[in-house]
Amino acid sequence: MTPRAEQKLQTRQALMNAALELMDSGRGFGSLSLREVARCAGIVPTGFYRHFSDMDALGLALVEEVGETFRVTLRQVRHNEFVLGGLVEASTRIFLDAVEANHGQFLFLAREQYGGSQPVRQAIASLRQRITDDLSADLRLMNRMPQLSPEGLDLVSDLVVKTVFATLPELMDPTADSVPEHLRPRAKITQQLRFIMIGGKHWEGPTDDEPQNSAALPEAHQ
Repeated sequence: MTPRAEQKLQTRQALMNAALELMDSGRGFGSLSLREVARCAGIVPTGFYRHFSDMDALGLALVEEVGETFRVTLRQVRHNEFVLGGLVEASTRIFLDAVEANHGQFLFLAREQYGGSQPVRQAIASLRQRITDDLSADLRLMNRMPQLSPEGLDLVSDLVVKTVFATLPELMDPTADSVPEHLRPRAKITQQLRFIMIGGKHWEGPTDDEPQNSAALPEAHQ
């Protein structure tokens, strides 16, 4: 790589880091302006356009970056499950450690999954679906829920991933001292995922049966 190309990559990364730094004060991505991101990165506003067409393009790059961090983390979890035979608690700890080590990226993900930028929200939704699909494929390989159809494994995977994404905002913020230990985010997500995985082993899977209507139920005693 030429020095010029390397400098361009460094400036691009500086803009991304600047956005994360500004969000660390409690602001949402949608509230950031191009000018302040450029100023925080140490470049003139016109220099921003050499790297991103607009703020949404910067947001999409941040989604891609945290997506790569997610994939690296999930590879570690897969190694733990497939090679070391790790339990849910150990695998969850790998993920939680990655969240702590990459606080800015996961803070962005936690806030912007419901944020103001539609392109960024859609990109995060696509990332979440890819993670769900990967987990469903992993569960088939592990064969720990052999009674479940592919559709059943998809539903279990969807519930796991939605639980993780829903808990991310709690993981990002300090927990009040009054919250009991078992309801603190790290403890709660571990036990919730354990509940899902154990439940999945005993669930028979989705059914097409219609719920019984009132006419089919026994009549109440007079």
